[in-house]
Amino acid sequence: MSEITREQLHAYLDDVLGETESAQIERALRESEALQKRLRLVMQERDRGEHSLGAIWRRQRLSCPTREQLGSFLLEVLDDAQAEYVRFHLETIGCPFCVANLADLKELQQEPVTAARQRRQRFFQSSAGYLQGCGDTPT
Repeated sequence: MSEITREQLHAYLDDVLGETESAQIERALRESEALQKRLRLVMQERDRGEHSLGAIWRRQRLSCPTREQLGSFLLEVLDDAQAEYVRFHLETIGCPFCVANLADLKELQQEPVTAARQRRQRFFQSSAGYLQGCGDTPT
């Protein structure tokens, strides 16, 4: 692996690298005291509250589509430009947050109607019970 960049170390800490690249960085960290020192510096920057544009962008995941947009992508109702961006974000960038979010939406889509109805009923019953309990407490 070539020289590990500061951005790669940030991505490593954010756990957004693929398995292969993460493994390469871990191997390099075990073998290089200088790299360990650079990683500690990156961690100290984070602890101080790094506020660069790149750091804010990564932390807030500003390039990630919303869950609603991912659902629309799954239903194939986005316009071509939006669908192309979401596909790029998922397949080329491989954003683990959005890939996991999309997998969750796919799983919900596959859920039988009766199971979804039962789940909603349990939520309603637990919420109704909680609200009833709130009325019993003295103020």
